[in-house]
Amino acid sequence: MLPGRDRDTAGRARNARPRDALGRPLPRDAAGQPPADDRPRPPQEALAAAQELIDAGRPFHAHEVLEAAWKCAPPAERDLWQGLAQIAVGLTHAMRGNARGAVSLLLRGADRLADYPASGPHGIDVAGLQSSCAELAAHIDRSGAGRLAASSLRVRLQVPDAPEEASRPDTLE
Repeated sequence: MLPGRDRDTAGRARNARPRDALGRPLPRDAAGQPPADDRPRPPQEALAAAQELIDAGRPFHAHEVLEAAWKCAPPAERDLWQGLAQIAVGLTHAMRGNARGAVSLLLRGADRLADYPASGPHGIDVAGLQSSCAELAAHIDRSGAGRLAASSLRVRLQVPDAPEEASRPDTLE
C-alpha cells in the first residue's frame, strides 16, 4: 500500500480531496461539495438519490450513486445500472464543456439500455431516457463544446408515478 494514499475502511482507494459540483478535484484546503453517499442501497432509493443529484446540477455525484447500484445489482440488471451511470457521466461532460465526451457517453449509456423494455425495471423510463439522450447528444453535436447549464439537462430516470417495483419480463431474466 502506498503511504499517504486515501483509503476507506475496507482498504479501497479513495480520493479525500474536496471536489466541485462537477467532480473536479480542488485544492486540499478548499471547501468543495459534500461527497455523494455512494453506499449500496435499494433500487428505488438509488434512483431517487441520483435524480435529486441530477436535478441539483451534480451529475458526477449521481454517477457515483448509480455506480454503487451497478456494482451490487443482480447480473440481469448490471447493463441497466451501468448505462444509467454512463448517462450521468455524459451529463457531467456536457456541463464541463466536453462535447465529444458528452455525446459519446450519452449514446453509450443509452445503448446499454437497449435490451430492457420501454418501461424498465424499477419504473426506469428506458424509452424516455434513450430519447432524451439522443436529443441531447444531437443538440451538443450541433452546438459544440459550450458548457450546458444544469437546467438544460432535463433527464428523468423514472416514469412519472412509477410503481415501487416493476418486474422484468421473463425473456430478460
